Amino acid sequence: MTTATPERVTEEERALEPPYALILHNDDVNSMQHVVESLLRCVPDLSHEQAAEIMLEAHQSGQAQVIVAPREEAARYRNCLESRGLTATIEPA
Repeated sequence: MTTATPERVTEEERALEPPYALILHNDDVNSMQHVVESLLRCVPDLSHEQAAEIMLEAHQSGQAQVIVAPREEAARYRNCLESRGLTATIEPA
């Protein structure tokens, strides 16, 4: 009898996954400061300046691309932003 071992995704396999864009959508509920703080908390690779630029683009254009990443990572960031009251989606890049 063989036992199944859980599959592990290697870095090579992860690199082959199609990239997904994390999109932040503007809303009339959250303050600009809260949006920047949420971006910084949820997407650790962003600088304060990048977070502020993303917030302004979403505010002015209705939406802004935050980051492009593997689907799981993009979904994790989206879930974090949503847990802080923001509207975010992911879509194939």
